[in-house]
Amino acid sequence: MQHSPFAHIEQAPPDPIIGLTEAFNNDTNPAKVNLGVGVYQDANGKVPILNVVKEAQKRWQEQEATKTYFGIDGVPAYIKEVQKLLLGEESQVLAEGRAVTVQGLGGTGSLKVGADFLKRFFPEAQVWISKPSWENHKMLFEAAGFKVNSYPYYDPETHGLDFNGMLETLKTLPAGSIVVLHACCHNPTGVDLNNDQWLLVLDVVKQGKLIPFLDFAYQGFGDSLDADAFAVRTFAEAGIPCLIANSFSKSFALYRERVGALTILTTSAEESKRVLSQVKRVIRTNYSSPASHGAQLVALVLADKELRQQWEAELTEMRERIQQMRGKFVEMLREKGVEQDFSFIQAQRGMFSYSGLSPDAVKTLREKNSLYIVGSGRICLAAMNDNNIGGICAAIAEVV
Repeated sequence: MQHSPFAHIEQAPPDPIIGLTEAFNNDTNPAKVNLGVGVYQDANGKVPILNVVKEAQKRWQEQEATKTYFGIDGVPAYIKEVQKLLLGEESQVLAEGRAVTVQGLGGTGSLKVGADFLKRFFPEAQVWISKPSWENHKMLFEAAGFKVNSYPYYDPETHGLDFNGMLETLKTLPAGSIVVLHACCHNPTGVDLNNDQWLLVLDVVKQGKLIPFLDFAYQGFGDSLDADAFAVRTFAEAGIPCLIANSFSKSFALYRERVGALTILTTSAEESKRVLSQVKRVIRTNYSSPASHGAQLVALVLADKELRQQWEAELTEMRERIQQMRGKFVEMLREKGVEQDFSFIQAQRGMFSYSGLSPDAVKTLREKNSLYIVGSGRICLAAMNDNNIGGICAAIAEVV
């Protein structure tokens, strides 16, 4: 056999989350629970297809007339609805043409397009992400060619935000530094800035001439669609140029459809035109043009009053179920005799929580109880339900 040119390639280390899911899938224990995977599950432990999505699929199937390509930037109706959802129906930014939006392959693909765009025009800049941040942030920006640093964010002593550390570090960054910010429902900690803190960050970004890149994957999973958009809309109203990557994987449960978008806020309609032309070049050399189906469903729902109301009701149900699980989790741990205070979990927002469980505890829970948790102690509250929460709490009570 001919010598392989790939013989020197080493085995890549497993992704900490995907690898955990693979181990979970191979576990034969019928009582196994995966609290590491980042997907919403309903009260029966299933990843649902929303009823509004089923209805939108029926409607779209009846009216779809072609399978030809869309433009490089994506489905026009989708782009329009994304902009209104992010920035508000009456946004002055939209009225003045100061927003550029392109359809992306989920939140990850949107971040990647943004990273490649930034590397092309700010090649000497460095990227700063929160400590900790979503696992893929560092790898994604490094793959684009950036040096990636971190700014203080989570305080393990208080299980809250190290805001002073964050703010003071941001003040020291060189002009043109790229700062990745979680707009709401911070992944992995569940710890968010309040509105007053966002205003202070905005001032530092403006004074320091930094380039903010807001990751906005969980709109509607914190407090509400509008409340969760506070950071995005505040940056927009302040006239600060920035990038926003958003996703409908969670809010529409369209994980496998890869529906996201990259929006760039500019200072003028003329600037928007130039920026869009360059973003489209980035897309053209990556995947040429995006897929249609998922974006058409989202556009159809957001533009139709009846479907929009149905979606918001289902989104509210998902958000409230997660909040209920937070409360039950804390209460049941207390009932199981756990003396450690876990009440901070109720103050966190979104699907995730930094539980405070040690790596040793996480390892024991996996080996003894088939309870799968990311090594950092991050847990997905959306994977809890009335059928498994008792066993989860009993197992944790044995290791803390």
